[in-house]
Amino acid sequence: MHLEQMRVTSKSLPQVAFPLEVRSARIWHYNFKSLEQISALQNLHTLVVATWPDMSFMPLAPLKSLKYLSVQHFPKVAELLPIAGLKRLETLCLSSLPSWDASGKTLLVNSLEPIAQLPSLKHLELLGVRTSDRTLPQRVKSMVLQSARFSKYRKSEIERFYAATGASDAFAPQPTFEATQLHNRSDR
Repeated sequence: MHLEQMRVTSKSLPQVAFPLEVRSARIWHYNFKSLEQISALQNLHTLVVATWPDMSFMPLAPLKSLKYLSVQHFPKVAELLPIAGLKRLETLCLSSLPSWDASGKTLLVNSLEPIAQLPSLKHLELLGVRTSDRTLPQRVKSMVLQSARFSKYRKSEIERFYAATGASDAFAPQPTFEATQLHNRSDR
């Protein structure tokens, strides 16, 4: 089942009657104060979010089945540690708003080491997301990394990363969503 929450005006993510049946979700430009309830969707394989409202990615920690994660804009989050526990994650796309990227603004994170610990990672995008020292991980645990794209890093640092990992400069694949869609009836 797919959960679709786009431009919802309510202040909280609605409770899902059967959270373990949800395999994909897109939560896009909404007024939610928190996404803590997302942690109940423990069989989620694909998650796409635009504007993460919380101070932490901790609601992601229980999502051990997650294979595809895309979060566009997370201005309150600096620590990526909860992502390190997503051992099945194959695609990770973290980005600032396109308007931020164009203006030179970035989202600062403490370390990229949690990403380097992902053993199944095939595709990585960090667009407008960087560390203060603008360095990419020296080593990546994934032996299957195929592609990586970066912005706001020195060209020499990106080239070093590609040489060390063998990854190409290709975009990550687009997400796939389950066919059966669940809508919140009160927001129709």
